[in-house]
Amino acid sequence: MKPVVQLERTGCAIASVAAIVGLSYQKAKAIANSLGIFAQDKSLWSETSHVRKLLSHFGIKTGSHEIPFRSWEALPDLALLSIKWHLENGCPYWHWVVFVREGGQFYVLDSKKSLHSNLRTDFRRMKPKWYIPITDI
Repeated sequence: MKPVVQLERTGCAIASVAAIVGLSYQKAKAIANSLGIFAQDKSLWSETSHVRKLLSHFGIKTGSHEIPFRSWEALPDLALLSIKWHLENGCPYWHWVVFVREGGQFYVLDSKKSLHSNLRTDFRRMKPKWYIPITDI
């Protein structure tokens, strides 16, 4: 699986889905927009329904609820992670990334444009709050 860089400051959910399904950011964004999902919508940072809807459009199934993060080793082979979780005026916000375990190794695909590498293994720096397992791809 390859990282997809978000082209908008608020496009991490769209970029995460694009990485999972193997599309460019532009193509995933066009499909998201056709489903009424827009990167400018702040609820992409504070709700899971939009990202689940977009994944479902591609036939990808997710776990039915968010699971608290316990350890990197306890994660499933593929999951959406919430990192940089924080409250703003009482509303939760986070940054979406994709956790991948394959070939005996694991890594995170982070769509943030300013990163030196969008394939991350600096696990101590990331502080996941919870995750959504990808159950069928």
